[in-house]
Amino acid sequence: MKATSPGVAATLLAFCFTFTNSARATNTVDFSNSGGTLLGTTAGLTLSGSTLVGVVGFNGGGMVTGDLGSVSFSTGTMASGFLAKGGTFQASRTFTVTGDGTNGIPNDVLFFGTFSGPVSWTLTTLANGTHNYMLTGVLVGSVAGKVVNAVTVQLTVNTGKGFFHNSTFIGGGDTTTVSSVPEPSTLSLLLTGSLGMLGIIRRKILARWNRRSQGERAGGCRSALRRCLS
Repeated sequence: MKATSPGVAATLLAFCFTFTNSARATNTVDFSNSGGTLLGTTAGLTLSGSTLVGVVGFNGGGMVTGDLGSVSFSTGTMASGFLAKGGTFQASRTFTVTGDGTNGIPNDVLFFGTFSGPVSWTLTTLANGTHNYMLTGVLVGSVAGKVVNAVTVQLTVNTGKGFFHNSTFIGGGDTTTVSSVPEPSTLSLLLTGSLGMLGIIRRKILARWNRRSQGERAGGCRSALRRCLS
């Protein structure tokens, strides 16, 4: 399992805090995850090893944070577009959130569902020429025995100036469930909130990438200078 980045985890937990009152008011449950390996071919995308780091509203409770379990999913086959450039994947297949018994979260499946519509796979090219990918999808499933609908957003780490080729890591993700059949405006609102949170994560990931690139360039210059002086 890839270790959770402290900066990304802190952002996810801050989002959980701001989400708490909303979850209680609208009977929603929010699951935040960080890290994990995303594998992909035209046969579908699969996430494994992602850590559940925040839960809000489960069984009517408030915010719970920590290493709480795992999040995994798989999509159907690619319906349009390209892995490297973005596209859509078929619905169906599974999405699972599992608790590990930590901090009062049950040692059990917390959410189990399937994608109920096409899954969007979007490429974003940043100003410095590097890339992020974002997966968004609508789900139907169950939480604590109740049928729910949900929206999930998953953001990859920055892939540099290269493109996605079968494997990358997840920077962070957010899945929000609602126990009644939501109107389109409600799903849109949930999606907007998740996208806002992941926009913050993307900026943090980009900042880390820039710092790392600058460090590598500085290290290369120092090595070259030493060679010239030797």
